[in-house]
Amino acid sequence: MRFTGAYTALVTPFKDGAPDEARYRRFIEWQIEQGINGLVPCGTTGESATLSHEEHERVIRICVEQAKGRVPVLAGAGSNNTPEAVRLTRFAKEAGADGALLITPYYNKPTQEGLYRHFAAIADAVDFPLIPYNVPGRTGCNLLPATLGRLAREYPNIAGVKEATGDLTQVSEVREQCGAQFCLLSGDDFTVLPILAVGGCGVISVTSNIAPAKMSKLCSSFVQGDLESARALHFELAPLNRAMFLETNPIPVKTALHLMGFAELEFRLPLCPLGEGNMVKLKEALRAAKLV
Repeated sequence: MRFTGAYTALVTPFKDGAPDEARYRRFIEWQIEQGINGLVPCGTTGESATLSHEEHERVIRICVEQAKGRVPVLAGAGSNNTPEAVRLTRFAKEAGADGALLITPYYNKPTQEGLYRHFAAIADAVDFPLIPYNVPGRTGCNLLPATLGRLAREYPNIAGVKEATGDLTQVSEVREQCGAQFCLLSGDDFTVLPILAVGGCGVISVTSNIAPAKMSKLCSSFVQGDLESARALHFELAPLNRAMFLETNPIPVKTALHLMGFAELEFRLPLCPLGEGNMVKLKEALRAAKLV
């Protein structure tokens, strides 16, 4: 399966310490109404690190149920424990998701051979579209283009990568190593347009939580050859992109959604509310974008 366009890395709304199913379903419905191309539950933005396994599975099931096949669901299923990642990926397939997003193993700091064996083990165990997620700033390791190319050549179900290094030289090398059919997705809202320009398929976006129509339109404008519109949207979204990273993701985006009426202002420790000064900056950005 080819994952194209703008996919939202969904927040997980909480209420009284538990996932808020009613708000989550309403939020998913709004995303689809706004024209988003796909949904990603239980990623970093969804606070997956602090969900229990039972909550993780429930959140994915809710997303699949609510999407009703109207847009693809790419379920977060990664772990720094390979057998656990296999189990979560099997669950994602059984739940009806369209693919699994797999973070590179964090904290362990595996070698390139270890990374290769990790993803190979998952690909061998589950015949299902897999998207490795490379974000060295969070994990402490970098899935290099040569390793990714080796995986892409040997495992057809490793269908693409979420690339969040911010290194456009590495992004270009991924395309070179993995070929045109490999789905290269931006994992950083600042790099959507540049990645599309070297043959990328789209983005797994934080900003599209609050501006799904514009992020989707940026991608579709580029694909349709309307570079002028794509470039205009790139710069229009830039202030929101900056605002979404005033502090650690998902603190700003979840705060923005609270201000927009989509979620309670509730995090799980060790995440905590946005600082007072950054709250002022966030509100200014949202008002300028006419979102509040």
